[in-house]
Amino acid sequence: MKYPCRIDKFISKAVGLPRSEAKKVIKAQRVQINQSIVTNAQTAVQASDQVLLDQQPLMAQQHVYYMLNKPQGYLSTEAEANYPSALSLLPNSPLQLHAAGRLDVDTTGLLLVTSDGQWSHRVTSPRADKVKQYRVSLADPITEAELQLLRDGLMLRGEQKPTKPAEVEQLDERLIVLRISEGRYHQVKRMCAAVGNKVLALHREQIGDIHLDSQLAAGEYRPLSPQEISCF
Repeated sequence: MKYPCRIDKFISKAVGLPRSEAKKVIKAQRVQINQSIVTNAQTAVQASDQVLLDQQPLMAQQHVYYMLNKPQGYLSTEAEANYPSALSLLPNSPLQLHAAGRLDVDTTGLLLVTSDGQWSHRVTSPRADKVKQYRVSLADPITEAELQLLRDGLMLRGEQKPTKPAEVEQLDERLIVLRISEGRYHQVKRMCAAVGNKVLALHREQIGDIHLDSQLAAGEYRPLSPQEISCF
């Protein structure tokens, strides 16, 4: 939270109340700043101030940051009729959580989830030019010529310019590791389709310098470390 901030915003963040309800609490003279009752919702709060609600000290909620190993069959966004949301796998929070970048319902692996909109914008911004690494299982054996097309960049159906050159490592005839720095719609699947192949399974392993924790089973999560958060 940036300081100074309005007391109604502070109360809202600290307790999880809508701003309208926070204003009612303030008007009811239940809030003190440095032991003085405040009734004006626009009163400024500094980082050094002590804020009390009903005589109990409050601290503003800090943003949260998680990595989740998204299982197959979960949406990165809100739940729909046929699929649950990956956000339901995370702990309940008074903060509004969202995924920083999406994975298709049938794609597994690293999903970053946060309450910090500015941070997630940095994760997903094309200007960040951060590499995303995927393990790709293919329907057919891939040839060296097709690998080279992926490495050189190629036109996708309906696009006006080719993809940026990708890094590709072949693990066996039907399994590759693909590293791209773009985020076009269904990009990995469309790139493989453009060379005449089909993706059978797609697993994201890395975003920028954040790697999926090998200790996380599908559906498990952990908070990001301060070092990981600072990557963006």
